[in-house]
Amino acid sequence: MKACIQRVAWARVRVAGEVVGEVGPGLLVLLGVAQRDEVNDAQLLAEKTAGLRIFEDFDGKMNLAVGEVDGGVLVVSQFTLLADCRKGRRPSFTAAAPSEQAERLYQLYVDTLRKLGLRTAAGRFREHMEVELLNDGPVTILLDSVELRLSRRGKSGGAATGT
Repeated sequence: MKACIQRVAWARVRVAGEVVGEVGPGLLVLLGVAQRDEVNDAQLLAEKTAGLRIFEDFDGKMNLAVGEVDGGVLVVSQFTLLADCRKGRRPSFTAAAPSEQAERLYQLYVDTLRKLGLRTAAGRFREHMEVELLNDGPVTILLDSVELRLSRRGKSGGAATGT
């Protein structure tokens, strides 16, 4: 799974002109699911998202997580994060998960954030969406569940191998 996480003053998503999800201060997460992704990828990425200390404390240092500032999280599915642009000019999306798998893992990511106590809104899966936001900072973080798994293996003493 890949996530593009943006710290926002506000964000909202519309489908056919109707606002279907919005947050005030917090995070906008654009989430892409790959064919190789499994349940543990969604849970690991959600836990990492919830714990990212990218909000400023009283000293102006990025030292607080979204829950510590009572922020919300807006999650929007975006398979184009899996684009392969190495050949030609038209991106290939063959690495993106099939719809059923992607929707199941996307929903698990959203549900995991909620279980972690975060106010979470979401876009509509497989819909054309319009996303509006006011990036705060700007602060934008890219996460990849494969890289997170590999770094965890390295810390636990297991062999870290590339894919």
